[in-house]
Amino acid sequence: MFQGKKILIGITGSIAAYKAILLVRQFVKAGADVKVVMTPAAKDFVSPLTLSTLSKNPVAIELFEENSWSNHVMLGRWADVMLIAPLSCNTLAKMANGFCDNLLLATYLSATCPVVVAPAMDEDMWHHASTKTNLEKLSSFGNKIIPVDKGELASGLFGDGRMAEPENIADFLEQHFFLTGDLAGKKVLVTAGPTYEAIDPVRFIGNHSSGKMGIALAEELSKRGAYVDLILGPTNIQVTQNGIHVHHVHSADEMYASSHKFFHAADICVMAAAVADYTPVSAATEKIKKDSGSLTLELVKTKDILKSLGEEKRSNQILVGFALETNHEKEFALQKLKKKNADMIVLNSLNDPGAGFGHDTNKITIFDKDGSETVYEIKSKQQVAKDIVDRIVKKVYA
Repeated sequence: MFQGKKILIGITGSIAAYKAILLVRQFVKAGADVKVVMTPAAKDFVSPLTLSTLSKNPVAIELFEENSWSNHVMLGRWADVMLIAPLSCNTLAKMANGFCDNLLLATYLSATCPVVVAPAMDEDMWHHASTKTNLEKLSSFGNKIIPVDKGELASGLFGDGRMAEPENIADFLEQHFFLTGDLAGKKVLVTAGPTYEAIDPVRFIGNHSSGKMGIALAEELSKRGAYVDLILGPTNIQVTQNGIHVHHVHSADEMYASSHKFFHAADICVMAAAVADYTPVSAATEKIKKDSGSLTLELVKTKDILKSLGEEKRSNQILVGFALETNHEKEFALQKLKKKNADMIVLNSLNDPGAGFGHDTNKITIFDKDGSETVYEIKSKQQVAKDIVDRIVKKVYA
């Protein structure tokens, strides 16, 4: 997404300036051309030498230095986007009121590119009425503001005002400025969440799936330009990305029927739902009373959605399945890849800390029908979704 993009990073005097090092490294690693401009106060928090080494460009700090001047006009015209991270309370006030007493502010005021800011300050400063007013003014000028996080602050307090994490800042820039639309015109079917198999009107058999991974995939696919039908089991997680067509289901039978309804029109199918393997033979029409010391349930296998879709899959369709295992992970994943006629299997292991149900992170291995095996480090589920979609895109254009 950032290959060949020109990003100008502005750094102000804030303890959060250390995160700018990670941002520079992340953007350069992704293929971007990065330049850095700092306020003089920012030098107290992060080394210009470190930033120039990582960015492979000189760091601009002073308007006038060694009988020459820094061309702030050209910096603002060179960039595709100017990102000020961290944005201190002091620099926020100056930007909101048109002050121009350092190179960063001069560059901001003369920039013709979009400007994005990532504020960082203590909670009381963040909630002060003047800060709110300055943010509103900054936004009214057309600048985009990345929301702060809640977390541990430099003061030792816990609250609002923490600068967004580098990966979330990169996501923001990608979503608002650098989306490639490489899946534009493609129809995608995604399943997510658990299924609930009714025992009686108030009880059910289910699992711990939250739907987070499947929803993250649906949102990432939509960001890439795809038309997404999301079949979603019971979950409290909200879909935040506009343009996703959500179809709510509860049981495995409902998910089976809905999957087949949308499958034939889809170019890509991602089966991320944790569908129940068994369901009661029959559900009681009234609540079962606790009259005896035990209750026996007769269960029957549910329909295998992935296998049934694999049997109907056309040669120009891409079918992606998931495998959640607790032992013999690779063996079972490869069996599933072959038996279900899938193009890719994404393996989760419950033996990996931070992976599986309920977590905000995941650790995956992707097995491809071409025989390749790719292991990924633990990441946020949004980042994992990007990795999976990147692999899908490669298969689309292979």
